[in-house]
Amino acid sequence: MKPKFLDILVNPNAFFKEAMQENINLKIPALIILVAAVIGAVYGYVYGGLTAELMSTGMPGLETVILAFAVIAAFVSVFIFWVIWTAVIFLFSAVFKGKGTFKRTLEFVGYGYIPQIFGSLIAIIIALEYIPRVVIPHITQATLQDPQLMQDAIKSLTHDPAMLEFTQISAIVTIVFLLWSANIWIFAIRHSRELSVRDAVICVMVPVIAFIIYLVYNLTVM
Repeated sequence: MKPKFLDILVNPNAFFKEAMQENINLKIPALIILVAAVIGAVYGYVYGGLTAELMSTGMPGLETVILAFAVIAAFVSVFIFWVIWTAVIFLFSAVFKGKGTFKRTLEFVGYGYIPQIFGSLIAIIIALEYIPRVVIPHITQATLQDPQLMQDAIKSLTHDPAMLEFTQISAIVTIVFLLWSANIWIFAIRHSRELSVRDAVICVMVPVIAFIIYLVYNLTVM
């Protein structure tokens, strides 16, 4: 029986149990990552506009380069993070003597990115609401040549009230959808690496919780 696609979101245990009976196929997970990467690139364009506008006042013409870099980096990083995240979970599962292949794990972890697509779409909507309100500091050539002045300008940008609120809301959205993905990844790693639920939870939640702590810490020091 073919696994039901909707089960990824509502019953991942059943989905991956049935998927284990199928041959390894990276096409659908790669398509999911591609969609996430495209949405990430759009977010990179919207968010990168802040840096582009900041830098363009002191160096006209640089905004195009900054925006292009932001879009490309956001797009490519999704694919890179897919592989890195899979490798992290795969290595953690080795501690518990996981038996499945890396390719199967990569496939199953890819399915767990579906909630990230929803989260990224919400993040774009939030960005479109808040970013236009952010006051961009005016910098000059002299600012660019003085590290302290440049640091002050960046601090002014990151501590703008609208920017602070945007960052806090975005972090909450990130955490919520990351936890949704984590629930999927638990069953992905359980079946792909033939682990118990307990061991799968440890393999996934240790790095997830570490990332959440890092995210919250960054918010507190802003």
